[in-house]
Amino acid sequence: MASPLEQFVNHVRTYSQQGNFRDLVNMLNKSQDVLMRNGSQLDTVLEMFDLQQHSLGMLAVLNAKLTLPPPTSSTSPPQPAIPPVAIVAPSGGGGPTDYHEILFTQAQEFIIGCNAEQVRFAAEMYANLCHQLTRVLIEMKAAIRGISLLKLAIRKIQTSEAQLTSIHADLCQLCLKAKCFKPALEFLDTDITTISEEGSQFNSKHFLAYYYYGGMIYTALKKYEQALYCLEVVITTPAYAVSHVMLEAYKKYILISLILYGKIQNVPKYMTVTVTRFIKPLSQAYHDLANACTTNNAIEAQAILTKYHDTFNRDTNIGLTKQVVASLYKKNIQRLTKTFLTLSLTDVASRVHLPSPADAEKHILNMIEDGEIFAAINQKDGMVSFHDDPEKYNTPAMLKRLEDEMSTCMDFNRHIQLMEEELVVNPQYVKKCLGAQDDDLTPTQGTKISTYSM
Repeated sequence: MASPLEQFVNHVRTYSQQGNFRDLVNMLNKSQDVLMRNGSQLDTVLEMFDLQQHSLGMLAVLNAKLTLPPPTSSTSPPQPAIPPVAIVAPSGGGGPTDYHEILFTQAQEFIIGCNAEQVRFAAEMYANLCHQLTRVLIEMKAAIRGISLLKLAIRKIQTSEAQLTSIHADLCQLCLKAKCFKPALEFLDTDITTISEEGSQFNSKHFLAYYYYGGMIYTALKKYEQALYCLEVVITTPAYAVSHVMLEAYKKYILISLILYGKIQNVPKYMTVTVTRFIKPLSQAYHDLANACTTNNAIEAQAILTKYHDTFNRDTNIGLTKQVVASLYKKNIQRLTKTFLTLSLTDVASRVHLPSPADAEKHILNMIEDGEIFAAINQKDGMVSFHDDPEKYNTPAMLKRLEDEMSTCMDFNRHIQLMEEELVVNPQYVKKCLGAQDDDLTPTQGTKISTYSM
């Protein structure tokens, strides 16, 4: 009689040869316990499959391997009769690598060479493989090695570039861990219009994590407007209670609003009432800082930073709070440009509450370099002259920019029209609309309609 593993291999081969991938996925889901109980023989099972023909079978085996704890000398089960092939380190060091290195190599070979059409039948299992791989890479402190691999994994499972998968969150997490942010931008800069169907439903945890990590990446790159949008998505996601990720996103939302606008941007009205009611008391220190910024008082803002230093440090937001104060100095300098044509550096430092004229000069030079103000400093006299914006909006570059912005708006309009067309024929939407119409009819109206005679 064939062993459970032999039956598993035979079923994978049979279903794959028949092209019956839906039934194969059901069988794989029921076989997870068998694979978990036979962890020591999974490498032998992998060798029995062809990567292109049996991608789903290999996916299930690798999922089990990544879920199992690393074997130890005292607890490891007996080795199989046929020993697995040892995987040698790429550097040619001469010996087999550790357990995590073997797992990474096997997962890497699978993602690169697997059959995309097959794995789309098991999107949930494929995504779980990437989640487990991300965990392993973080444990190995080798997050940067998985960035290009997960980019490929996303492209293989996506049906369109605008589709969000749960693997997006893993990619952003690895980019943050590796402090290598730009590889995530090609996904973050793409507007999401559809969400991948992974299992019965898309886990909101991955949705929130993707936009939260995306907000952190944009913040690190000083793309504050995009960061604010990502964090707004997190805090406005419908919820029955305030989750930890929503609370942390709200704190960063306040800080980035202060950096950009000097005040807290009003949250959209569709934000869940429960979240609105409970999230503000949990972030009182940030609201106190916002109140100080609205008065344009840098001294008071510094006092708030000192008072709540432990809170900001615990939330790992010290860097952002310092940028809030720096932006407050900049906004105060910008206000001076609307009042004065010429001013001494000493007066600038006094009016903006900077420690010295040298600090005022440093801030002004940085603002000139970033195009935030238009001014010239006379080093000999210690005077600064403020100028008007030289942009006349008649250059080819500006016209090209206007054309690009108009093209983007037209693309958005097309997307909205397509989404509306899909929505009006959605059976659930039509049913709900008809139900609402029935509720609006009074009993009298209902009687008149039902007894109408020709």
